[in-house]
Amino acid sequence: MSQVHLIDHPLVQHKLTLMRRKDASTTSFRRLLRELAALMAYELTRDMPMHDVEIETPMETTQAKLIDGKKLVLVSILRAGTGLLDGMLDVVPGARVGHVGLYRDPKTLTAVEYYFKLPPDMAERDVIVLDPMLATGNSAIAAVERVREVGPRSIKFCCLLGCPEGVAAFHGAHPDVPIYTAAIDRQLNDHGYILPGLGDAGDRIFGTK
Repeated sequence: MSQVHLIDHPLVQHKLTLMRRKDASTTSFRRLLRELAALMAYELTRDMPMHDVEIETPMETTQAKLIDGKKLVLVSILRAGTGLLDGMLDVVPGARVGHVGLYRDPKTLTAVEYYFKLPPDMAERDVIVLDPMLATGNSAIAAVERVREVGPRSIKFCCLLGCPEGVAAFHGAHPDVPIYTAAIDRQLNDHGYILPGLGDAGDRIFGTK
């Protein structure tokens, strides 16, 4: 579990608890996820590269630091990853955005790809792959596999919730990719949903169920 980073800030945990409630409305769930993603972005970007620039303050010329935001690519696993994407962009608006379209086959629980689009020149870029739930791990594994093919400088995976089965599967396939999450829940049920979890994140974000 050394590659799993639990973001346990009180504000993160508070908002996650509010999202777990089954009576949370679509509006509140969506708003909380965006706020929570912005808070998680602080930890995910802690080691972002920076560069010095010369600026004029009201008092004098000085050297100061800026984040090299153009080096960062946020890759959303469609469709639920969009809920994390908006909050991340609130914090790092200069980041580029990529998308991996995957759906889970209801019978086999395997990931099926239907869309893939990333920015150019990925060898110079750091990637954060976004998906709210790390359940079976199949979608995350497939998405990171596709991202690896374009050879980015580094890859991190960010999720709202994980479970032991998903973490084990993901790191069995990608042992060098760190996971950043707000919680590791107890287990999966027979249908591949996290327990206690918060239900289907995509349905709750978009109000489709």
